[in-house]
Amino acid sequence: MLARLGRAGWTGRTVLDLGCGTGFHLPRFAEDAGSVLGVEPHPDLVAIARRRTRRLRNVAVHQGTAQALPLPDRSVDVVHARWAYFFGPGCEPGLAELERVVRRGGTAFVIDNDPTRSTFGGWFRRGYPEVDPVAVERFWSARGWRRTPLDVRWSFSSREDLAAVVRIELPAPVAEAVLAEHAGTEVDYAVNLWSREF
Repeated sequence: MLARLGRAGWTGRTVLDLGCGTGFHLPRFAEDAGSVLGVEPHPDLVAIARRRTRRLRNVAVHQGTAQALPLPDRSVDVVHARWAYFFGPGCEPGLAELERVVRRGGTAFVIDNDPTRSTFGGWFRRGYPEVDPVAVERFWSARGWRRTPLDVRWSFSSREDLAAVVRIELPAPVAEAVLAEHAGTEVDYAVNLWSREF
């Protein structure tokens, strides 16, 4: 997704996957990057990410948070944070850490929900009515980040898999309501890609 936008390639560069979870994206970055760093706060997910990448010599996974990255100053060229920052306001400590670790000329990408459109966006608004999309957009824009709206899709092999994910993403009453209303195993999903050059 990031390379297709043509804003920042990662060939030969140092990539940070912030909130890397189980490390799903790390092998893809490792194909072309000089080095890949995964940072994840949850020990169980760190262990899975390390197992996933144990044969990749250019990948290291660290336990840590966005607010206190276990990395040296000016050590990263490209940052990928997919659903690691939510809702803008409140992310200031993590964004200050990006200022510290990203080299001049580097780029950061933050992928987050766009509750203003798509089927999932409507579900999100029902589940989290306190999130103000205008305030979120103002937060990122005021800090020099650029918004690229993207349309993606969830596609599951079974209804049970869809239900499991919906129940993770939404409060229980909303999850059950939307599952009762929505047929099939696919959901259109709008996201915002926020990007900034340092």
